[in-house]
Amino acid sequence: MTDLLSVIVPCFNEEAVLPLTHDRLRRALDAVGMPWEVLYVDDGSRDRTREIAMAFAADDERVKVISLSRNFGHQAAVTAGLNHAAGTAVAIIDADLQDPPEVLGRMVEKWREGYDVAYGLRTERIGESAFKLWTARLFYRLMNRLSDVPIPLDVGDFRLLSRRAVDAFNAMPECDRFIRGMVAWVGFRQVAVPYSRDRRQAGVSKYPLRKMLHFAWDGILSFSDAPARLATTVGFVALGIATLVALQVFVAYFFAKQTTPGWTSTFLAIMFLGGVQSLCIGVLGEYIARIYREVKRRPLYLVAATANLPGPEATSPARPGRAEGRPGLAAAADGAAP
Repeated sequence: MTDLLSVIVPCFNEEAVLPLTHDRLRRALDAVGMPWEVLYVDDGSRDRTREIAMAFAADDERVKVISLSRNFGHQAAVTAGLNHAAGTAVAIIDADLQDPPEVLGRMVEKWREGYDVAYGLRTERIGESAFKLWTARLFYRLMNRLSDVPIPLDVGDFRLLSRRAVDAFNAMPECDRFIRGMVAWVGFRQVAVPYSRDRRQAGVSKYPLRKMLHFAWDGILSFSDAPARLATTVGFVALGIATLVALQVFVAYFFAKQTTPGWTSTFLAIMFLGGVQSLCIGVLGEYIARIYREVKRRPLYLVAATANLPGPEATSPARPGRAEGRPGLAAAADGAAP
């Protein structure tokens, strides 16, 4: 089998930067010295991202396009690319050029040395605020502390996977996806490729604070049961405090013949216990909601149209558990684009 390098580029409203990305990506891949394909995954963009990617595909059959029926999120878009990539080595890179395409050559070298995963390790993050750097650093260390699987620090989704690592990833059907944790869970031989992360070349970040917090929470819940254990621990601590207070009231009343004054303290105690109970119920509710989403067995994404790929009905079957196949489903709204 001839080696082929597949590069997945998830896109959401990237019309401002996509031509520059495509130009740099082609030059970087030509320098690698092996056959390649690029899969642009349009994640329901509202600008001209899809039209631009389709134009690239019309000019070069090595360029593939997967257009999703709506915005399913970055992790689902990357999953769609991994489901469709045909390469013996498969790379993931964002469209904003913060992760330099030229680093792909070093990742391919590690793959040729026998590594199954070569992940980009951010040694420097140019142009990012001190707040974002601090919160990112905190998240990665907290995540690694809580996770049942060691996840490399300061690593995003920029990486290259071998064919067997991709096949193992595609066999994982969960709908709440945290890709960097899932790839760590797969195992095999993994190695870091240090690089300096650049400024975004154009457009705006697709991860404001709200989405960053949601993404972090998803990662923690997906790869750790520590929040549930914490809820249990807090419950026991609150119970212990209540027991000690009850003993103090009992001793004061029966031995010192005193009543314990303080309606304020009673009110605060009730509010504290009520808050603890609400927190614990909320954490348990998050896990139950995830179970609910899993048992529905909905596909992770819907494909509306493709370019330089077979028709969507042939490329994106339902999630394992409902039907045999990979975790996506086609919606032949536009059919396969030429």
